[in-house]
Amino acid sequence: MLLVIAWARIGFAQPGPQDRLLKRIEDAATSPVSGTLHRLAQLQYDEGEVGSLFTVGRVTMMFKTTEAQKADLEALLGEQQDPSSPKYHKWLTPEEFADRFGLSSTDVDKVTSWLQAQGLTVDETARSRRWIAFTGSARQIEGAFHTQIHSYRINGETYYANATEPFVPEALTDIVLGFRSLNNFPLKSRLKSRKVRFTSSITGYHYLAPDDFAAIYDIQSLYDSGIDGTGQKLAVIGQSDIQLSDIRTFREASGLSPNDPQIILVPGSRDPGIVSGDVDEATLDLEWAGAVARAATIIYVNSANGAFDSLQYAIDQNLAPIASTSYGDCEPNFTESDIRALVALTQQANAQGITVVGPAGDTGAADCDGDFAGRRVARLGFAVDIPASLPYVTGVGGTTFKDSGTTWNSAGQSFGVFFGKARQGYWNSENNSGNSSALFYIPEAAWNDTLSEGVLDASGGGRSIYFAKPGWQTGNGVTNDGARNVPDLSLAASADHDGYLSCSLGNCVNGFRASDDSLDIVGGTSLATPTFAGIVALINQKTNSIQGNVNPALYRLAATAPGAFHDITDGGNQVPCQAESQDCPSTGFMGYAAGNGYDLATGLGSVDVSRLVNAWVLPLMSSSPDN
Repeated sequence: MLLVIAWARIGFAQPGPQDRLLKRIEDAATSPVSGTLHRLAQLQYDEGEVGSLFTVGRVTMMFKTTEAQKADLEALLGEQQDPSSPKYHKWLTPEEFADRFGLSSTDVDKVTSWLQAQGLTVDETARSRRWIAFTGSARQIEGAFHTQIHSYRINGETYYANATEPFVPEALTDIVLGFRSLNNFPLKSRLKSRKVRFTSSITGYHYLAPDDFAAIYDIQSLYDSGIDGTGQKLAVIGQSDIQLSDIRTFREASGLSPNDPQIILVPGSRDPGIVSGDVDEATLDLEWAGAVARAATIIYVNSANGAFDSLQYAIDQNLAPIASTSYGDCEPNFTESDIRALVALTQQANAQGITVVGPAGDTGAADCDGDFAGRRVARLGFAVDIPASLPYVTGVGGTTFKDSGTTWNSAGQSFGVFFGKARQGYWNSENNSGNSSALFYIPEAAWNDTLSEGVLDASGGGRSIYFAKPGWQTGNGVTNDGARNVPDLSLAASADHDGYLSCSLGNCVNGFRASDDSLDIVGGTSLATPTFAGIVALINQKTNSIQGNVNPALYRLAATAPGAFHDITDGGNQVPCQAESQDCPSTGFMGYAAGNGYDLATGLGSVDVSRLVNAWVLPLMSSSPDN
């Protein structure tokens, strides 16, 4: 039975922000905006200035909050997740957020006029009044901000970036937080893939179709009771066009009803077209978010300017109460300006009731080494992934199933799964109509295929170097290290055992089979992320509420409803490291072991979805009027 509830809009009567731009914006005196230089914008890669007519697209100027606004926002975010507070789950619209935490409309108009006077095209002014996006030629950008845009050649690829810090007129110094997208160094997709030939030699091997995932993680009883995502919205974040035919073929092969995603190109962005690698990421995210939340409205937000531009638009436009992004990079690769911008953006998301989900990374505890394809040993030290390390984002790690051979090295520090046939008892001997055969939950270990693959291939996790431990990150296994710990929880991520089935670029012509009888098998925390986002959609439907930052509730439930979690105690995310390199111990392996309670390889563990959803009891239910 579909329950339709007319939500009462609860207003937040707040006086509008005061004007802060009291002086004329003049170019005679300027001040630098620090923290915008990307660490790859180095002299050794520098090929000189780009042409003066080169287009620098959709740069975002982020605005500061006042100290009073900052304190008010931090207090509100805590109250919205405190069941004893009268503001519990009372969400803001973007306009309410703007009136409380943004610039005044007058100040935004003044900044807009100044940008236009520099010859720049204003693409978008945020509903939150926290940023303005603009485009211009390199000459215009350089003239307006007294910087230089250079070309950089790295590993055969060419990028652009500012070679010096930008400057702004002194009148803007107290309101400009920073800039995003002064460079186009790409975010990394957290995707692992492999092809297998569909022949008699793979008889007895298993791969995940949607009904398998539902059986293993105990979702079927929810589907049977009508909790399937009906009436829910979920935004998938990407940076490539897709082929809708792939989504349709995937759902048909899985025995799912047709349910095309809505597609939105960020206004002001050029169409990126089909981008190699990114199209696979976007496609599997859409397939698997929709495979879990089967009847939800899936919205694909796309931008040629990168996934975080898509995320920014989805949050500011309040497109959906869940945002799933499978893109990220290690913390040291982000500029200070980028980090400030992402903190502001994800805080806004949480205040509006939006749950943001991101991957923990795929190279174990050495996330920065993920920038180097095929790397066999870590050289760059411990690192965790952004956005997963942001306290306002749920970071999802990876597990592997223990239904075939496993191995630990002699020191017990590195775990690997050898791809092999599953033991009897967990799978039916034949597939159902959705190409699935899993019977029930399969025990898990921390995902770490490094030994079997010969390259760094494991669940990300560790301690943030930027963010302090949030007050809600407590419980058995959580240490008093003062740092934000990653991941928060984990789901299946091994492409080896057992990988997820996917259809991309027309490869599925006979069920999941390609024309050459191969199967596309994918894994990585890229899969764990959209599947957990789908689980959040089921929580939203069951509770008739949206959640905002789900992390406080996850850690509470780990203590009060432990049956909702599968504690992962085997394996770890240790990877081999180069002797005498940063953080490499004498054992030659760096990383963390899984253990009782929370750990830095799998977080709180994986979830029993039915138990988790049914334990998610809200004392007061409400929803944002927009989403």
